[in-house]
Amino acid sequence: MKYKISTKEELDLFICKHWHDVNEYIHKMQEGLPIPITSSVDIRENRDKYAPVDHNMYPAGFNNLCSVDLKSSAAVFKAAIQKINSQIKVIGIFPESHTKNLMYLEHLATLGDVILNAGFEVIYLSFDTKLFPENQTELELISHSGQAIKIIKLNLAEKIPVDLIICNNDQSTPLPIVWKDIKIPIIPTPQIGWFNREKNNHFKHYQNVANQFCTHFEIDPDLIQAKFKAVENVDFENKEGLSKLGEAVDEIINQLPTGAKVFVKASKGTYGMGISVVSSGEEIINMNRKTRNKMDVGKNSIKFTSLLVQEGVETIIKYDEMPAEITVYLIDGQSIGGFMRVNGEKDSLGNLNSRGMVFRKLCMCDVDSAPNEAADHKIKESLYSLIARLSTIAAAYEIKEVL
Repeated sequence: MKYKISTKEELDLFICKHWHDVNEYIHKMQEGLPIPITSSVDIRENRDKYAPVDHNMYPAGFNNLCSVDLKSSAAVFKAAIQKINSQIKVIGIFPESHTKNLMYLEHLATLGDVILNAGFEVIYLSFDTKLFPENQTELELISHSGQAIKIIKLNLAEKIPVDLIICNNDQSTPLPIVWKDIKIPIIPTPQIGWFNREKNNHFKHYQNVANQFCTHFEIDPDLIQAKFKAVENVDFENKEGLSKLGEAVDEIINQLPTGAKVFVKASKGTYGMGISVVSSGEEIINMNRKTRNKMDVGKNSIKFTSLLVQEGVETIIKYDEMPAEITVYLIDGQSIGGFMRVNGEKDSLGNLNSRGMVFRKLCMCDVDSAPNEAADHKIKESLYSLIARLSTIAAAYEIKEVL
């Protein structure tokens, strides 16, 4: 099929020259959808394409954003809340329960500051009763930089002291709560947590969204997505389904240039867990016990049986000569900033969300492409924003399915 836009260079120029029309169309695509209030998207860029490789509805790195971006994001957040209900005054943040992670607490403090700067009162609260010492109703914590955070234990028999709750708990293990019985709005819905959500479903929706966008503008859809295949009923512990998984790996590899790799990801995996990077299906079939154990269970002992086989998009982004990938943060589907995930222990085809990674604030002038590639930061900013927004529209379809 012949496309009006068929190369990455043509895509760069088209998006920059038609940014107003592109944004208008994305706004149209968002209409009527339950866009998550916060989200983050990991993006890879190689010589031929841009592609989202993960989407998080409960992002935990607001502290990694530039201060300028954080300051401007308050207005975006205020507008998003006013669309929900102009009478909202007090907002609760429902955090993860791993409160010993000081950098996560730093993220919570930063997210709280954004909400405060938007003109709302902020209360940290939790439905997880196991988080609190016996007979205590509050938990007082200190973040990495020394900011105080007080988390209140929610008593569902009493009135909840907020007008709206922002869920920042990924629900890898669901709490024993009937969420529909809670009258205070909670966004994004806890029903889309990792106990229920799958990467396979997200990328199915992203494919549909990307294809719709590309059809409208006559763009080759391969320019903004990675090839993938879902594989179900795999048991790494007992070696069940490994042949089927290996066949899926070879199917994707055969569609890629020589030397390419694929990422095999747990469909419910978080925090970079449950990921292997392989060059052939044979590597899957011959996995040693140590690697199989890594692929078998993840956060909170979730057993991985559903797998995503995804094209390995080799990153051309570098920071201090180390491979990097882009993470864009969004509020209500609008890009507000981001950062680079950098890992000097990996190569450009590796899983950067692993041991050795560090975060660098995303100042676009610091983003280097490979030699002889266009380095216009305005083009980069536009394309990363586009990919992130389309990915978040896909996430909205996931939410719509569970509401």
